[in-house]
Amino acid sequence: MLLLSYSRSTENDNVRISSAVLHPLGNSTVLPPGTYWGQYQDITKSNAHLSIAERLWVAWYAWVQNDVLATGIMSFAIHELFYFGRSLPWIFIDTLGLFKTYKIQSSKIPTLREQWDCAKFVLLSHFTVELPQIWLFHPMAQFFGLSTSIPFPSPWTMAYQIAIFFVMEDTWHYFLHRALHWGPLYKAIHKIHHQYSAPFGLAAEYASPIEVMILGFGTVSCPILWCAITGDLHILTMYAWIVLRLFQAIDAHSGYEFPWSLHHFLPVWAGADHHDLHHEKFIGNYASSFRWWDYLLDTEYTPDALKRRREKKVDAKKTE
Repeated sequence: MLLLSYSRSTENDNVRISSAVLHPLGNSTVLPPGTYWGQYQDITKSNAHLSIAERLWVAWYAWVQNDVLATGIMSFAIHELFYFGRSLPWIFIDTLGLFKTYKIQSSKIPTLREQWDCAKFVLLSHFTVELPQIWLFHPMAQFFGLSTSIPFPSPWTMAYQIAIFFVMEDTWHYFLHRALHWGPLYKAIHKIHHQYSAPFGLAAEYASPIEVMILGFGTVSCPILWCAITGDLHILTMYAWIVLRLFQAIDAHSGYEFPWSLHHFLPVWAGADHHDLHHEKFIGNYASSFRWWDYLLDTEYTPDALKRRREKKVDAKKTE
């Protein structure tokens, strides 16, 4: 449960703060029942130095009074809110025929029926596959030492850790995704995800339960591994990472290539054009966020890569 006091160091001195809930993973005295906003007001009165976000955070755990339940509800709500919230603009864009010029496979626009069928499948997967795993997240976080206390980490700490997680997850995703394209594994597991040869945002998590667990393991285990090694990770950073990873996956499946797409400014970024080709051709472009593994291991499927391979074959024949 939740601790009611803690010591916090400032630049000037050490301040002991009472009647604040700061370590949701610890044991605590149960607070009197009340409304969430009642908890927030009580915490604000005695701990005005905390940021609004920190007060909201503390009030949530104090109000629920069950850490596993509080973390589980928050984790699942964040996932659903941002997954469907980020997918919604792409539904409108496809349905209303906006940005047709930038549609990669312009002749393959998903119908509302396809979008709805996909949404039902994804929702079923979220509740039957992902929710039980999310429910176990708090005990796992507690075991590996994830911090749920306040103060929150600095923006710089969150930024550099999330950048590392993107690199780590991209490596996991490349090799496991490539393995799933091996004949027997593709037929048994990965084929479902390739039902849509022209992907759209909602289809980012349209996959078999086994694939959800295999590839989703990289998203969760990379930060956990970082925490196990360094002992330095806040659950807020974990949430921010998952949200950004969701955005990346949804945008990669959007089916649209814009002049302002990130890879035009960050050439190593994969983006929608990279993954759209993977769905269209069923081969190559296995990485999730970056292009370097496909380039280094010669699995890149782009016009330039195909040209390089043809030139290599020609050169090889000349030397025979």
